[in-house]
Amino acid sequence: MVDALKRTDYGSLVNVKGWVRTHRSSKAVHFIAINDGSTINNMQVVVDPEKVDAELLKQVTTGACVGVTGILVESMGAGQSSEIQCQELVVYGLCGNDFPMQKKGQSFEVMRKNAHLRLRTNSIGAVMRIRHHMAIAIHDYFHRHGYYYFHSPIITGSDCEGAGQMFQVTTKNLYDLKKDEEGKIIYDDDFFGKQTSLTVSGQLEGELGATALGAIYTFGPTFRAENSNTPRHLAEFWMIEPEVAFIDLDELMDLEEDFIKHCVRWALENCKDDLDFLNKRIDNTLIERLKSVLEGSFVRLTYTEGIRILEEAVAAGHQFEFPVSWGMDLAAEHERFLVEEHFKRPVIMTDYPKDIKAFYMKINDDGKTVQGTDVLFPQIGEIIGGSVREENYDKLMGEIERRGIPMKDMWWYLDTRKYGTCPHGGFGLGFERLILFVTGMQNIRDVIPFPRTPKTAEF
Repeated sequence: MVDALKRTDYGSLVNVKGWVRTHRSSKAVHFIAINDGSTINNMQVVVDPEKVDAELLKQVTTGACVGVTGILVESMGAGQSSEIQCQELVVYGLCGNDFPMQKKGQSFEVMRKNAHLRLRTNSIGAVMRIRHHMAIAIHDYFHRHGYYYFHSPIITGSDCEGAGQMFQVTTKNLYDLKKDEEGKIIYDDDFFGKQTSLTVSGQLEGELGATALGAIYTFGPTFRAENSNTPRHLAEFWMIEPEVAFIDLDELMDLEEDFIKHCVRWALENCKDDLDFLNKRIDNTLIERLKSVLEGSFVRLTYTEGIRILEEAVAAGHQFEFPVSWGMDLAAEHERFLVEEHFKRPVIMTDYPKDIKAFYMKINDDGKTVQGTDVLFPQIGEIIGGSVREENYDKLMGEIERRGIPMKDMWWYLDTRKYGTCPHGGFGLGFERLILFVTGMQNIRDVIPFPRTPKTAEF
């Protein structure tokens, strides 16, 4: 249909198939709006009731699946440049008046309860097309810059973040678990012979790829068993994780900024119709905000300087829900204040206290901070988290031991620091966070086809 709407060879015989958005009728003429999902724009079909069986026209209800053959003509009405004068109408699938996705707008909450049907709505359809284009933009960027697409495992025996919030994978009979004298589960009869889980990140395996191929990126599903019912969290989401050998902190920040600008630029150039729709119906500042990301450089700010700015804001009377002090992990309200109110543009924050960041981040000479980088965006807060990795074996082991991290199953990771270690770094971008920003949607459940959240695994 997207191709048919571009055609100007009026008088040609065309055939379109899709689902009915609206059906308006009078004694003299029927107007049927059809959409096949390839575009936000509908094809208007004009039907002469004298030429089509009345009983057949009664079956053309919102949500019904139809096929139309007719003559493409220039439209005299507002909202479309062309339309089809129907010669033949076929109804493939009936749709009763109990169809949940009627034309009158439903709340997004109602749509989530009908996620199997909400894909046919204008808003979710627009988001899904943009999601596709963002995936293409990501692969395009890394391919053109010489990165190799690297497939990290989904089933893993390691916990990258050390948080323990992982979904366990097992073939064991949960009603008859074999345990040792201390009551711990014995896994020697499990499929893998050890405790395994769904991955929370492909970073550690990505580091292996970078130290062999130079520059790699992963792009796949990740899983976090966090009991977080917020508009920003999913239990299953997609991550983009580039990892690069011989990169330093400034180069890493350059990569983060260039990559995110590429994605935003791609959306503006390739998703115009869908962005116009979302700008009109969801967030009327969306396109302006996307363009603003491209206009200037991102602010580069140390954590210590960021805390100073926030403390000055508190002293001047600004009220935050959470207190501000050096050593704390910034809350979303703090990140958004820096981005939306203080600097009014994206911020890359660096040099965080080591105790609030992961064990693998490179420690600065001060011994207190690490070379971590978070990219903070308006409305979203943190959209990218990255770091230069600690390549020195002794320093890395010292941090692992200080934190008491169980590393018995990660000898393979430590081997990269024993055999030909090199400086390297990378970042992780939650794909759904990117889609949230690019679409202006307010809830992360609405930018993935079938959201997985606590107590929700439907469809």
